[in-house]
Amino acid sequence: MLPDERTGHAVADEVLVRLRDLCIDGGLGGLAATMEGLVGFVREDLAVVEDELVAVSTGETMGDTLVGKAGTNLVRLGGKRLRPLCVVLAARIGLAPAAAVRDIAVAAELVHNATLLHDDVVDHADRRRGRPTARVELGNAASIFAGDYLLIEALQRVQRAGVPGVLDGLLATIAEMIRAESLQLENRGRLDTSEELYFEVARGKSASLFRWALGGGALAGGASPQDRAALEAYGESVGVAFQLVDDLLDLVGHHSNTGKTLFSDLSEGKVTFPLITVLAHEPELVDTIRAIASDHSVFGNGEEAHSGNGTANGDGMTNGDVEANGDEGAGPGVGRRQKRVLEAMARHGVEETCRGLAATCVDRGIAALANIPDGEARRALIAVARASVLRER
Repeated sequence: MLPDERTGHAVADEVLVRLRDLCIDGGLGGLAATMEGLVGFVREDLAVVEDELVAVSTGETMGDTLVGKAGTNLVRLGGKRLRPLCVVLAARIGLAPAAAVRDIAVAAELVHNATLLHDDVVDHADRRRGRPTARVELGNAASIFAGDYLLIEALQRVQRAGVPGVLDGLLATIAEMIRAESLQLENRGRLDTSEELYFEVARGKSASLFRWALGGGALAGGASPQDRAALEAYGESVGVAFQLVDDLLDLVGHHSNTGKTLFSDLSEGKVTFPLITVLAHEPELVDTIRAIASDHSVFGNGEEAHSGNGTANGDGMTNGDVEANGDEGAGPGVGRRQKRVLEAMARHGVEETCRGLAATCVDRGIAALANIPDGEARRALIAVARASVLRER
């Protein structure tokens, strides 16, 4: 069955089974059983959300337009759907989910997809979820306008939900995401990026939307202010962990899992935590990393990757530096310079460091749920958090 032919129930099952399997692979049998139980607990809610997402991308307003197709290309490819799941689970902490939960959950995924459409243009990205990006297939303008449309649709849905505080929270979250993007843009290509800056960007770009999703679900479900604050704290911590693993997989993941070209963050001028860590161990790798950043750089119109002192380096990679390599999960197009970085990461246990830090963030998020009454929703949130560190995609 093709991605655009899947029913809402099929996508919901895929999301829940993937989380269950991650728990099993990580030796978390109890949490795997929790995820199995979610099939009856939130399957219907997730299926309705998925059907609504398809309706947005094929609706009368934009469905047959170029912009509508750009949105459809991404939304219908599925994805992890963790943000809508977080909304639904947070709502279950309080009362039975209200009708508004559906619109808030849909909005969370629409905002996420909108940012991806915009990011792909900014980053000149060619692949997303294993397929050519909308900007490649339909052009930059279509991708930008599709992202704008999804943002407007998200805001309208939250407004329609009518839950006090949720729309204001989403507007503040979008502003926070834009500020984080601006910080990342201003520091693009800088190899002296600090850990402090990295985490500031991660909290703004990724964690803020998780935090809003949990808080919005809590408000829609009628949770107490204390429980809402706890869920928001959980969302921020898990969001940072999610970004840490994402950035790690950009370097060490298998392209068939991630759906992206490896080292794409670096070629887009983003110096992430794994690279900050390996440079702390081996500062002499700076020229190698700078050369990788310069090759296939997105800075095509007068923009260049630069080091901490602002000097450009034009040491591009020659054809002889690129090797097809299907071994060790590296995938095609990983060259000798990239291998040097990967070998240094292995020497210094950078993957273990990143996953360990992500696990610490997850522990902090789970600890925030300590005073929330035990139940299926709380146990499911714990399972989602644990699985986020184990994932390979």
